[in-house]
Amino acid sequence: MPNMSRARWVVGNWKMNGSIAANEALLAAVRELPRIGANVGVCAPYVYLPQAVQALDKSAVVVGAQDLSAHAASGAFTGEVSGAMLAEVGVRQVIVGHSERRQYHGETDEIVAAKALAALGAGLVPIVCVGETLVERDADQAFEVVNRQLGAVMAALGERINEVLVAYEPVWAIGTGRTASPEQAQEVHASIRAKLGSAGAVVPVLYGGSVKASNASSIFAMSDVDGGLIGGASLVAGDFAAIVAAL
Repeated sequence: MPNMSRARWVVGNWKMNGSIAANEALLAAVRELPRIGANVGVCAPYVYLPQAVQALDKSAVVVGAQDLSAHAASGAFTGEVSGAMLAEVGVRQVIVGHSERRQYHGETDEIVAAKALAALGAGLVPIVCVGETLVERDADQAFEVVNRQLGAVMAALGERINEVLVAYEPVWAIGTGRTASPEQAQEVHASIRAKLGSAGAVVPVLYGGSVKASNASSIFAMSDVDGGLIGGASLVAGDFAAIVAAL
């Protein structure tokens, strides 16, 4: 059974999706979601963050960003957005190290760790993503890869590691329709919690990877799974509501 002493989260990651009109309806529905024992977050593209903050004002839903700069200070970093900028517009969480950032933008473990540190420095909660590719899983390297990725963040944050959320996202299960079985997710989540040491008792570890209304309950029932980082299903109000209800 899930450990109810740790915070439980369902966080929607819109990725590069949305429009002002479509967002309005989706955010209105998310605002009204019943959250029995679940914390809810929405991570929108940069340009829609002010809209999300305004729509969810005075609600319990947390607005997050999908990335931030590793540079804490303002300066000549064209195209970058700092943690301080995000905090100023009302953002409270930020995803760091998503597999798509690692894959398409060459983000290393060290860059991800620097971004997590920058997030904390700006008063934001980093959602630290870790996960292996299909090649790495087939080579029995899943635990090694995840521990390496998480270890870099732990080294950078020190005792502040207990202030993050961790999201395990097997790369082979993102946007592919494939999903890790509940047992596969549990094995890696247990390994992550062991790697966290004493912080493992308080740090929520979420699962991300083709979570849908149809499989959320079985995944969330695992003892070390504290919720989900939800991609495509977070763009459909009914599907997202069902996933929140499953927690």
